[in-house]
Amino acid sequence: MNKIQQDAQTMISRIIASNMPTQAVTNALEAHTFTGRVHLIAIGKAAWTMTKAAVDFLGDNLAGGIVITKYGHAQGELQGIEIYEAGHPIADENTIAATEKCIQLAAELGSEDELLFLVSGGGSALFEKPLGVSLLDVQDITSQLLASGADIVEMNMIRKRLSAVKGGRFAKVAAPCKIFSIVLSDVLGDRLDTIASGPAVADTSTVEDALRVMEKYNLQLTVQQRELLLVETPKQICNVKTVITGSVRTLCAAAADTARELGYMPIVLTTTLNCEAREAGRFLSAIASDVCSVTNAISRPCAIIAGGETVVTVRGNGKGGRNQELALSAACGIEGLDGVVIFSIGSDGTDGPTDAAGGVVDGASIAHLKAAGLNVDKLLAENDSYNGLAAIGGLVVTGPTGTNVNDVAVVLVG
Repeated sequence: MNKIQQDAQTMISRIIASNMPTQAVTNALEAHTFTGRVHLIAIGKAAWTMTKAAVDFLGDNLAGGIVITKYGHAQGELQGIEIYEAGHPIADENTIAATEKCIQLAAELGSEDELLFLVSGGGSALFEKPLGVSLLDVQDITSQLLASGADIVEMNMIRKRLSAVKGGRFAKVAAPCKIFSIVLSDVLGDRLDTIASGPAVADTSTVEDALRVMEKYNLQLTVQQRELLLVETPKQICNVKTVITGSVRTLCAAAADTARELGYMPIVLTTTLNCEAREAGRFLSAIASDVCSVTNAISRPCAIIAGGETVVTVRGNGKGGRNQELALSAACGIEGLDGVVIFSIGSDGTDGPTDAAGGVVDGASIAHLKAAGLNVDKLLAENDSYNGLAAIGGLVVTGPTGTNVNDVAVVLVG
């Protein structure tokens, strides 16, 4: 492994480590005064880590609570806390059972109680009670949305209207209990009613918005499901105070700080990358190629940073995720270039339905694929980035990280 490849690995580990939510949750708790008995509910991929910080801070002042997180994301027992793992990105029976426990807890709370509600990305799948539909209906519609190319805002406009806890409805269940919500954002622009589908936030989307998404992506819904889209969600929530503790901006800032420490001039290109993953890969590789040209004004060594969340319109039967597809696509544009590495990772450590956080490529990646008998165009057509990157040692595998603040892609030019 040469220096620029080592620098890429260093950046990946430091970016994730600097975006763990522990200190952010502690800071939010220090700034809040609880006036009643404190109960806790935490949902999302970072739920365990956020709860650990709350348990350590509140100690005996915490009356107990419930955590719902993705399979493999719980890191042990927490005193006084019931921990459940469930399906992501598609809800399963464990999701429904654990959510029902949360509903029971919230419904028992009164005006003298306070609920600490810790929310992180992944909560849309992990916190669910179907409303007027079955779990199979929810699973089918979610699968359609995931394959359609819809972004997270559009997806959640549909999902919250089929749920008894999304779109502000959970806050209504908990009333008159006061809710203090600490949110780790995985949504571009930190749109609160989209993060985990906004269980404790007044919904700003409308019936018209949901119908537009249904038509745009030609979603196959039953008559009953279509009728549910016509039911408006709560537009006013009075019992909740919300604090956002982290977002993709902190992810990009950490990438820039680390790049600077390693001797690269950092340039944060955007924190709102939102397009097809393979198009983002082509764009970033074009920038890398341009930087390598003798006429480019950008000084080397440099690190071009783009944060956000791309999408994949699934057309093939392969295995992969948006970060892996971005990286594999980028490999085409930097073929043969020396001193260039591009990586793209999901901060939660899981990219799509895989065990990888993302992918990393360089100027030799395409040659390595050819040597392995693989064709990059065919891999992309089949959405099979995982197996392509695995064949050339290009997968980034971190395991569940305990945080979740979108994705970051970095172009390193030495």
